[in-house]
Parts: sequence; C-alpha cells; structure tokens
Amino acid sequence: MSLLWRRKTLRIGLGPDSIIVSGTKDAVRVQGEGAGDWRSALAALPEVLKNYRNQEAAVVLADQFVRYALLPWNAALKSDAEWVALAQHRFGALHGAPAAEWQIKVTETAPHGARLACAVERELIAGLAERFVAAGVHLASAQPFLVAAFNRIRKQVGNGSCWIVVEERGRLTLALIQRGEWLAIRARRSDERWRGLLPEILERETAFLGLAQPCTRVIVCAQGTFDVELQENWRAHSLSYRELALSAESPMEAILETA
Repeated sequence: MSLLWRRKTLRIGLGPDSIIVSGTKDAVRVQGEGAGDWRSALAALPEVLKNYRNQEAAVVLADQFVRYALLPWNAALKSDAEWVALAQHRFGALHGAPAAEWQIKVTETAPHGARLACAVERELIAGLAERFVAAGVHLASAQPFLVAAFNRIRKQVGNGSCWIVVEERGRLTLALIQRGEWLAIRARRSDERWRGLLPEILERETAFLGLAQPCTRVIVCAQGTFDVELQENWRAHSLSYRELALSAESPMEAILETA
C-alpha cells in the first residue's frame, strides 16, 4: 500500500455556453459569435487550464456535443468491436455521412440489456487532447454528461423505472429506464417554458413509445431551480446539473479515448 497522497482529480464540465470546474463557484462563460458550438468552448478552455498545470483532469461533455443510440441486446455479437460496428451502422443510418467522422463508444447498461452507444466528433476529442497537452494538464478521461449523471443516480434508480431529463441550453435529453433497463433515449429542442410543459412532453413521449403503463417517476438534472411541487401527478426529483457534472466517475464508464 502506498502512503503517498494523491492529488484529487480535477473535474471540468465543458458546455456550449460555459465551463465549470470543481473547487470553484463561478462558471467561465463561453464568449464570441460562435458561443454554443463546441469549437467556441474549446477556444475558451486554455484560459481555464492555465491555473492547473501538472494536475490530472476528467472532462464531462455536455449532451449537446454527443449523439446517443440504444442498441438492443444481441447474443450474436461477441466482441466490443462488433458492437461498435453495429453502432457505426446505426449512426450512419440516422445521421448520414457525417457519422463517419465520429468517435464511438458502446457501454453495457445491464446484463443482457440494451447497450448505450455514444458518438462524439473526432475533431472535438482531438482538440480537447491538444489543449490539455499545451496547458500541461493530464487529461484522464472525457465522458458524456448523461453517463456521468446516471453513474451518480444508478443506485437510486435500481431495478425501478424512471425518466431522466437533462436540461441544457435550448435542449432536453430524455432517457427512459424501465424495470432497471434502458428503453429509450432522445433529444428535443426546448425553451424557457419547458418546466411547465414537462408533463405534456413526457406524456407525448409515452404515447410515441406505445407504453402500456406510463412511468410517472422523473429525475430532472436541471441547470437552475426546478420546483418539484408543480409536478402534481409525477414523482419528481430535482438534481443540480453542475453537481452531477463535477461528481466522481463510477462503473458505467462510456469513456471516450483521448490519446
């Protein structure tokens, strides 16, 4: 057993309009005409990293920078490479030629359950690694927000059913877990009215999925305050987006290669 103290890994949340860092209170705003694009977020990163030379850091990427797909369990697929090939085919069918330039990671969600495929533009991952090297900060991992959030709440979800709702600027990511297994995931545009419209949004998603019985439990990962008392017919629970983004990693990794 080593008796050496290890410095705590720095946690950084990279978003379309701000960058958040563990151990600090204020977010760094992403400025410029391209604010909202990952390129603008990368451009703002060196100013953040200059104070953390020789430290180790883990990055959580906003869901706005990530594409997701659920792959049904297939006993015929025996290796990670075969699952990634299936994911590449799925993203290509959904998004066309641009998907060829995406880096894909597939992770298990439950034994013999659907696998979660995450895709990020290779240019983003390469640019991220480049800026960390230039700043002298070791980039240990890059992880999508939804995965980081689920890692934090997975014990809370257990083998039950719930909606996970992630709020980002102009966007909601909706994931449905039913009896402990991932059933659906999709993103949709939103505006400042989404809090009041959330029951209607989830009811439409329920109808679209053709669920025999609706799921009324919802965990909201909110950027600001979310009044659960307004959701009278739902068992709603609100968690801070910031706290989830800066929390420690756990077994469901979905870590994207950065080297």
